[in-house]
Amino acid sequence: MDAARIGLAHGNGGRLMRELIETVFAAELGALLVDSRADAAAVPWPGEGGLVVTTDGFTVQPLSFPGGDIGALAVHGTVNDLAVAGADPRYLTLGVLVEEGFAIEDLRRHVAAFARAARAAGVRVAAGDTKVVRRGEGGGLYFTVTGLGLRPSGIVLDLALVRPGDRVLVSGPVGDHGVAVMLAREQFGLRGDLASDCASVLPLARAVRALPGVRFLRDPTRGGLATVCHEIARATGLGVRLEEAAIPVREPVRAVCEMLGYDPLYLACEGRVVAVAAPEAAEAALAAWQALPEGAEAACIGTVVAGQAVPVALETALGGERALEELEDDPLPRIC
Repeated sequence: MDAARIGLAHGNGGRLMRELIETVFAAELGALLVDSRADAAAVPWPGEGGLVVTTDGFTVQPLSFPGGDIGALAVHGTVNDLAVAGADPRYLTLGVLVEEGFAIEDLRRHVAAFARAARAAGVRVAAGDTKVVRRGEGGGLYFTVTGLGLRPSGIVLDLALVRPGDRVLVSGPVGDHGVAVMLAREQFGLRGDLASDCASVLPLARAVRALPGVRFLRDPTRGGLATVCHEIARATGLGVRLEEAAIPVREPVRAVCEMLGYDPLYLACEGRVVAVAAPEAAEAALAAWQALPEGAEAACIGTVVAGQAVPVALETALGGERALEELEDDPLPRIC
């Protein structure tokens, strides 16, 4: 890859994307940035609690996949960033970039899916914009969404609170979205009935955000679970030690990954939450998740540790250990 030009890996959530944000966006915007490390940031607000803002672009190929489409994905992805920041989503904006020649009925279908997901999440659309590019100059359809939410008073979720000994939890099986989109493309000659986990995580976030000892929440989208663990390690200077046998992975996901050489820990999820909780809070948080339909398969999967030689390590099911490196190449472009 030409180091002087943008490649697909600059959008995968891994090392190259992080470096792009640090060396271009954060460097040029400087003091204008509220927080370049977070997917959603609290901004000054005169009312009670805190105003939280997020924005995201959505691109997926194909535009519809088992379990969702770009419309539902755009709502859930935005609402989820607010939810894991401890906020209740209130308003969205919708920017649409559509290519000349795109079928109006297909556009209507994806906007209808956006509307259904927004109603279910209890949010309204406050503003929007539409742009059309010439045929051949776009990829069909892209959505850009900004979300506004209110965080109740007393909710504090921050990586700065993470301590050695804290437990790492995940709300359900990982890798479903990545493999569902892969199978929908049929580019490997594979087919299956696995559905994406594309959904709102607001019930999951609300169930644990106020529990004493819950330190941090994140939705593992681009770059998957491993990338969230690297984020934790980089921000805290500590290590994350995961237990392979404890990480929930559906058998179809595991089979496809073994067949094609992918690692489910790096594949995107669109309806899961990773939490870091103090040891005394982990059991209560896990029970709160497991009492919900969305969290029935939640599990405690690892521990935050001090003095680890590598940032993120995996204890394998066979009793060995391997380092989980920061994501480099983009295994599945146009996925979220």
